[in-house]
Amino acid sequence: MRHKIPRRMFLILTGGALGAPRLAFAADELPSMLDHILLGCSDLERGIAFVEEHTGVRAAFGGVHPGRGTQNALLSLGTRRYLEIIAPDPKQADVEQYSAITKLKEPRLIGWAAHPGDLDSFGKKLHEASVAFKGPTPGSRKRPDGHVLNWKILNLEDDNGGLLPFFIEWSADSLHPSADSPKGCSLLRFEGTSPDSAMLSKQVSLLGLDFHITKGDKPQLRATIAGPQAQLTVTS
Repeated sequence: MRHKIPRRMFLILTGGALGAPRLAFAADELPSMLDHILLGCSDLERGIAFVEEHTGVRAAFGGVHPGRGTQNALLSLGTRRYLEIIAPDPKQADVEQYSAITKLKEPRLIGWAAHPGDLDSFGKKLHEASVAFKGPTPGSRKRPDGHVLNWKILNLEDDNGGLLPFFIEWSADSLHPSADSPKGCSLLRFEGTSPDSAMLSKQVSLLGLDFHITKGDKPQLRATIAGPQAQLTVTS
């Protein structure tokens, strides 16, 4: 399904097109649909060490993404919320899902995922609101213990340079990664900045997201994670 997003749709001052009201929230609250944030790095072990050094908690290896060229490590950030450290998989050097991560000199946020519920229903609402998207498409990953996790993903055709999320629905028989990933950290703050914060805020509202947006010199995601050792702030 591919449908262009008319500019007039972004001038709607409510999220009514998706059947979701505008939500009032404080600056330090987190998006209610936030599923996980992605911290990209060029080497997985270095990414794990970076997070452990700054928080005091070591992420656990999660597995590889077959056909996507990546591998990950996971860290719980609370109930149904986690950090995914994602890096190239040396055994899939001929495949690049996130080509930019191979060139990163330090770990950086490269995106985030939201869970709106049933993706087929969500896709119908996007279609009604003339929002362009791809999917839902299936995905899977085999954990080190042999269990396979399954999910579906819906991607916006225009995610505003990564400031807007992709949307995920976990299969009913898959344990959410936050449930058994290493614990001890929490997400204190997650927000976006944009030179055109008003327009981005209207896009966010149209999607039914309560994602805090501030005006800044450049588009950027920012997350602050609290661990038993210290706080870590990472940006895109």
